[in-house]
This record gives sequence, C-alpha cells and structure tokens, in this order.
Amino acid sequence: MSLSRRALLTAGAAGAVGAAALLTPATAHATAAAHATGRSAGVAGRLRDLERRYDAKLGVYARNLRTGRTVRHHADDLFPICSVFKTLAAAAVLRDLDRDGEFLARRIHYTEADLVDGSDKTREHLAEGMTVAELCDVTIRFSDNAAGNLLLRELGGPTAITRFARSLGDPVTRLDRWETELNSAEPWRVTDTTSPRAIGRTYARLVLGDALPAADRELLTHWLLNNTTSDDRLRAGVPPTWRVADKTGGGAYGTNNNVGIAWTPGGTPVVLAILSRKSDPAAVRENALIAEAAAVLSEVLA
Repeated sequence: MSLSRRALLTAGAAGAVGAAALLTPATAHATAAAHATGRSAGVAGRLRDLERRYDAKLGVYARNLRTGRTVRHHADDLFPICSVFKTLAAAAVLRDLDRDGEFLARRIHYTEADLVDGSDKTREHLAEGMTVAELCDVTIRFSDNAAGNLLLRELGGPTAITRFARSLGDPVTRLDRWETELNSAEPWRVTDTTSPRAIGRTYARLVLGDALPAADRELLTHWLLNNTTSDDRLRAGVPPTWRVADKTGGGAYGTNNNVGIAWTPGGTPVVLAILSRKSDPAAVRENALIAEAAAVLSEVLA
C-alpha cells in the first residue's frame, strides 16, 4: 500500500475489519437453533407492529456472523436502492480503477452544471475540484450526490454498479439512473432496486470478505465508519458501545434505507440491512422507523 493511501486511513480502521474470518459463521448447535427460531417469531411480530405504526413496508436482513442467527422480513422483496449504491461505487473505484493510490490522487474538475440537489461538499470545492479519494469520502460520509455522479462517470455510468454487484455474486442489486432521478422510488419500479438480503450480503463481502484487497477494504471501512448521515437512524438504534460502518439512502414514497456492518464490544460483526418505503409519493421519511427496527435487531442478535 502506498504512503499516500496509508495517510487516508485511521489507526482504528484496520481493527474494524479484523473479523473478516467470521464471514462464514460456525454451525449452530441444535438447542441454539431452536432458541433462535422461537425468538425470530417474536421479532417478526415486532417488525410487523413497526410497519403498522409507521404505515410503511419494512424490509430487513440481519445476521450475526459469529452465531449465524438471522432475521429476515420481506428480505427478498425489491426496494429502491437510493444512495445505498454509493458504497458500491466507491468500492468499484477502489477495485477496478485504482492502482496503489494513483487513481485516488487524480484531481477531478467539474462545473456548476454537475451540482445537483444535495451536493454541498462538492459545491464547496467547485473552484479547485476534488481528488477521486475526496469524492469517495464525501460520497459516503455526506451522501453528496454530485460526488456520486462523478464517481459513476469515472466508472462508465450507472450500469457499472449492476456489473460490479454481479461480479460479487449479487444477482439482484441494480442501478440504472443517475442522481437524483434514481430516487423517484415508485413501488412498481424494478430499476434502481435491491433487496435487503442482497445488499446486506454485498456489504458483508465488501467490508468483511475478500471481495477487495485488504488495503482497499480498510479504506472503504474507514469511510463507512465515519458516515455522518445515520446518527438518528441505525446508529440511534444500536447500543452506543457498538461500532457502525454504514450508509443511508432516501427518496420519494418515504423511502428510507440504512445498510451496514456493526461490531459488538466483543468484536462480533452483525450485518444490518433495513430498507423501507410507503405508498404515498409525498410521504415523509421516518428516521425513527429505522432506529426502532435497528434496536429490535440489535437486541435479538447481540
């Protein structure tokens, strides 16, 4: 790993991915499996209650990678992907375009015309442009939309995310449009969608598996650990002692997503994919729904 790339990492990022070997969980004993089945029935009821209270459809895939205990709720239904794609965009840049930090150091110049809604960080640097590494950083940490589009442009367009997902063994996740059109989130749409199970597993491969070289995995995890957009969502629901590497997304129809990996104080990694949408195109996104779902999942899977 080049010195320039080391400078982008914090000392704690490497420790967060030390649980990579846990991606394949140990076989659970029969008594533990029976106990988990009973608890899962209760979890399903609690998740359905959240759907009723918030008048929303909730999709969940959550898995403790040490015990194998898993919670699924509408786990294979399609939901709008929204800005959750941005983690895949940064990962694709790291795997497919960068070599020893050279591409990350490249400075990208852009114009006012590139600044779509939700592009505060790129707007701050309009005059001098931003390096690819900086674009990856603000794409994940601040969900900057222009930065996401600029990464897509370097990759060859939105369908590059679909190809990247397929290369990871994800047959579901797809991206077809640019920011901000991809957030229209119509319930009948199959483009720009994913499922909780598919995106949860893909995040696990990127953060905990061997889909990326170790240095790239550490850098991606560093960006996710420093995400600023989920403080009142997933991070508000899990215990404060857990470390969280995650990404959010939102769109029309009250679409509200949060996907990531959390680590318990003992270092156990837990995959958390929570996707939600409503039937009204003007519905308000409910961050409390994500937080409450995360609280249920962390209680059960800890």
